Amino acid sequence: MSTRDEPFTSVFSRALRGDACRVVGLDGGPSDLPMGEWTREADPDDLLLLGHCEGPTLDIGCGPGRMAAALARLGHAVLGIDVVPEAVEQTRRRGASALQRDLFDTLPGEGRWETALLADGNVGIGGDPATLLARTRDLVLGHGRVVVELAAPGVAMSTRWVSLETGEVRSRPFLWSVVGVDDIHDVAREAGLVVRSCGVLGASARWVAVLVVTR
Repeated sequence: MSTRDEPFTSVFSRALRGDACRVVGLDGGPSDLPMGEWTREADPDDLLLLGHCEGPTLDIGCGPGRMAAALARLGHAVLGIDVVPEAVEQTRRRGASALQRDLFDTLPGEGRWETALLADGNVGIGGDPATLLARTRDLVLGHGRVVVELAAPGVAMSTRWVSLETGEVRSRPFLWSVVGVDDIHDVAREAGLVVRSCGVLGASARWVAVLVVTR
């Protein structure tokens, strides 16, 4: 059975609509994407993470919008951005504002967001975490913050070419990075940020860091 290539946005849209999907190229071999985790409503651990967000928040790589919708319910002005049209539509259906944008496009409110959020490993978008964080730094106020979900201690930073597979369809390869607690200080420093806090969320295994602009 042959596998045909499609753009990442097409394959991820299939996954968002319910097709089983796995990622190929990361350590440990092919693994299922945790679509159920991303498409559910925000849970108590998510709310602990969102407790680090202050004021108007830009949700980068918002996916199907569970975080953006929860922020809106908490009273934040929030905008989700994602390159996948299906993700933007699902976020809007949850009642949150969202735009189909790349992080490096011109974005609303540049330099005026109080918080930029990179949840669910989105610090790995594009395979260059320092450049991504430097761009994110430019989006927030001088006293703003970047809230970043990280891999656990002991997980070394890595960058790989990966693909998504669903059914007989595979995405074209794209670069993705994994950034853990052990490396976030160095990556933040390269991006002109400093780690204000870093810790685990409650009793969960999820780690989050709050980065602020270097003064």
